[in-house]
Amino acid sequence: MADDCTVLLVHGAWHGDWCWDEVAERLRAVGTPVVAVDLPSVASGGDMYDDALAVRDAIAAIDGEVVVVGHSYGGIVITEGAAGAQGVRHLVYLTAFMLDEGESLLATIGGALPPWIAVPDGKAMVVPDGEPVFYNTTAPELGRAAAARLRPQAKATFEQPVRSVAWRDVPSTYVICDRDNAIPVPAQEAMAARARTTHRLDADHSPFMNHAGAVVALIRDAAGSPKER
Repeated sequence: MADDCTVLLVHGAWHGDWCWDEVAERLRAVGTPVVAVDLPSVASGGDMYDDALAVRDAIAAIDGEVVVVGHSYGGIVITEGAAGAQGVRHLVYLTAFMLDEGESLLATIGGALPPWIAVPDGKAMVVPDGEPVFYNTTAPELGRAAAARLRPQAKATFEQPVRSVAWRDVPSTYVICDRDNAIPVPAQEAMAARARTTHRLDADHSPFMNHAGAVVALIRDAAGSPKER
């Protein structure tokens, strides 16, 4: 992995940059610069395009090439936000939504939210019991602690279509998590067909917690060669 290559970590819905702590620590331990974005759609009411702008701004602020990693909903954000950005070497979709132009998350899952999501005010989505959905193979104490940190997510983020598609121009890797209770494996496999490279982990929806070492290895492997010109 080139010394001037920075890893930009983008979390999924309801989470924050805190979910990357273990991955970020391990990357820094081997000398890899890391930036983790806190998306405005969580708690503050921003939409998907605000999230994409936050990613684009983060990329622009980094000196040198960037490997952009998106988890879950964060895959939509990096698809939109990294499109046309300078210096993006590779995209990593970690059990993430890898959508094409005109597609939205809600339409991709059939137009209806799964039963584990509630929308009490019609605008912000919450997950009343996130542990069995996101952390089903994570150590119980870690899963409970993480579930307690989840925040409301703007519903609009699931409804807004992708307008620009970074993965058409930037090499990409998709990581399928075979024990994911949030995104069914067949759906992951269908989206992974759009990526240049696919890997699998025997992990739940949150491999950054229970398989941090494997996630770091995959990121470093994806960043191993400069972006194809």
